[in-house]
Amino acid sequence: MVANIQKAVAVASGKVRRPVAVIDVGTTAIRMDIAEISPEGEIRTLDSLQRAVNLGKDTFSGGRIRQATIEECVGILQSYRRVMEEYGISGDDQVRAVATSAIVEADNGDTFLDRIYIATRISVAPIEESDVNRLTYVALYRLLEQETFLKEGNALIIEVGGGNTKVLLTKEGAVTYSGVFRLGALRIRETLEKHRAPADRIRAVIDQHIQRTVEEMKHSIPVESVQNVIAVAGDIRLAISKLVPEWKEGQTAKLQAGVFSAMEKAAVVPADELIRKYRSVPYHEAEAAGPALLAYVRIARAFKAKQIVVSMLSLRQGLLADEAGGGLWTESFTDQIINSARNLGKKYDYAHLHASHVMELSMTLFRALQPEHRMDARLGVLLKVAATLHDIGVFVSNRSHHKHSMYLIQNSDVFGLSREDMLLVALVARYHRRSPPKPSHEEFALLDHDGRIAVSKLAALLRIADALDRRNTQCIRNIVLSREGGQMVITAPDVDDVTIERLAMEEKAAMFEAVYGMKVILRMGGIVEEA
Repeated sequence: MVANIQKAVAVASGKVRRPVAVIDVGTTAIRMDIAEISPEGEIRTLDSLQRAVNLGKDTFSGGRIRQATIEECVGILQSYRRVMEEYGISGDDQVRAVATSAIVEADNGDTFLDRIYIATRISVAPIEESDVNRLTYVALYRLLEQETFLKEGNALIIEVGGGNTKVLLTKEGAVTYSGVFRLGALRIRETLEKHRAPADRIRAVIDQHIQRTVEEMKHSIPVESVQNVIAVAGDIRLAISKLVPEWKEGQTAKLQAGVFSAMEKAAVVPADELIRKYRSVPYHEAEAAGPALLAYVRIARAFKAKQIVVSMLSLRQGLLADEAGGGLWTESFTDQIINSARNLGKKYDYAHLHASHVMELSMTLFRALQPEHRMDARLGVLLKVAATLHDIGVFVSNRSHHKHSMYLIQNSDVFGLSREDMLLVALVARYHRRSPPKPSHEEFALLDHDGRIAVSKLAALLRIADALDRRNTQCIRNIVLSREGGQMVITAPDVDDVTIERLAMEEKAAMFEAVYGMKVILRMGGIVEEA
């Protein structure tokens, strides 16, 4: 017992590596990685486990997960729980488990998750595709830093999963587009079998479906060509091993455009033949390999890629990086989020100088008022995004453009942000002018108490920042904030005339006063002006 206490003290003080487990409940398999994380955030993988399941088959063919499949998953996760205990993993904070599209789309997905928790004490959280994209980028970040050629020009990071295909577009290493397409190797096959497509027609129909999705990608992804397609491709490792004989597990494989035809030929080999020839191949990998490989080739050809770079990194590596503190709201990752927001703004021809300036002013207010609002880094990032996009509704109409901004943001994607995050951003942008939040506003009413408070706090800051650039000339560049007698004083030392900004502040400061309990004073050249 003394040894256990000493170990616990050592872990708490950060002197030893912390054991953790990450679990991916996927469409074709349940996979678990066990690793140790050092106090410096270094990750050392200790064990990797994988068991095939029929989750995708059930969901994509019948819309529900069969009870027999649920109990099979329970048994797998119970065995994983025993393995975790052997590695000293027992606390809830040491385990992170996520479920992807097969669970999210199933009619009885909640029932499945409840049964898993009751039987195993493992809390499996459904994960949004936007978060999968974020974690995929986090997993690949080190690779992008090491392989500098991947940061040259445009690159597409593609993961053809069992249910969906996730896409990231990067330019010089910065994310410029993030999207999800309804193209999955297992989804296609189950849909065809459900509609009793003849066996000799299945491959041709799969090819046609892939081509339709590729055309959709061409329409949605804002680039005509890329240097590299980076394939996150666990299920095609067998094909890669045959196409690149010198390739070893864990390495990055490079497939030049000259071998794309050979890849297409490898894609048409039936799953049963692969299993007969390579007996160690799991059936779920053999079944997914052909459609996935074909999809990668079709995408690479469509975007005129010079090569396909195959990485065996996965969602689990992204989860581990998150656990190590290397993927969530760091400065470099925040830069990617803001870059994505700016690209969304460009789509709607936004006033980028005004938007960037309002963002900087907003963050000056956010940092100065930290003792009052007590909001964390995540909400600071959401304020940055809202400030960047607050005026994009002008693209639709200048009249009520704040409402148009809300609609456009709510129905768009920003890399790294969840649907919940995007709703908060949309509402903060909506309330940068005119009416403050009201319970009768439908979208605002959807939020819980904490969400409503966060929107009010952030929107109040955004209103003040927007008023300070009412002329859209960025003339107020430096501001100093202080508190005097229960009032917030904003000093603009380099400006001689703030008449326009004062009028704007009179319109917008009421919400700030209601939320923060302070009247706003605008000061210039040593003269005090009340808002």
